[in-house]
Amino acid sequence: MIIIEALKDGYLNIHDAEIYYRIYGDSENENTILFIHGNGEDWTCFQRQLEVFSKDYRVITMDSRGHGRSMVSNTAITLKQIAKDAVMLLQKLGVTHAALIGFSDGANAALEIALNSTFKIDFLVLAGANLSPSGVKFTYQFPIMIGYYLCSFIAKFDKKALHNASILGLMVKEPRIHPEMLAKITVPALVIAGQHDMIKESHTKLIAHSLPKAQLKIIPGANHFVFGKWADETNHFILSCLKTPPKH
Repeated sequence: MIIIEALKDGYLNIHDAEIYYRIYGDSENENTILFIHGNGEDWTCFQRQLEVFSKDYRVITMDSRGHGRSMVSNTAITLKQIAKDAVMLLQKLGVTHAALIGFSDGANAALEIALNSTFKIDFLVLAGANLSPSGVKFTYQFPIMIGYYLCSFIAKFDKKALHNASILGLMVKEPRIHPEMLAKITVPALVIAGQHDMIKESHTKLIAHSLPKAQLKIIPGANHFVFGKWADETNHFILSCLKTPPKH
């Protein structure tokens, strides 16, 4: 894996938090992609996408509030807030339209943008998304719940536990999206999951079938982290879809 240097990186003050971002590729390229990472991660989870996608697109990554280099603020960390931060980041960078590629909670935040923002989305890629906590397989969700409740208890005495509780709470309390709501998202979309994903396959198919212009791709042999070990196949499929959106 080749790690490429960012064209630019920095912080922007957004909704009382300093949000860290990086830009790759041609800064004048109007074809922009924003990558939104998952729970407990940062921009580095997309390292195997940066070189490939920045050849033809201006690529922007961000660390969601409370993640990576972005600061924790007094504002609660919610998917809706992460979505608002992402839109404001793009607007402050002068981006008027973009494709959104979200992974896990980042995909859920991308859905929030598509549902609740007027920002123009060119294409929507949802990898490992879920509409509610019930979309996660119990063997994965149960340890998350235990961790959340333990951190919530210890949070009375420990600031780090308080922060961890707020992050884990994203997976315990959110998202809360009804499948019927997806009918209003009319942009071309790609729904991706691994064959052995932590998200129930039936739930992934429900998302794909509820989006009017969506394609579905299950990566054979993959787990939840399709942008890592299975990056080559995932990258190839996303790029082919970006260049040839589905016709409906």
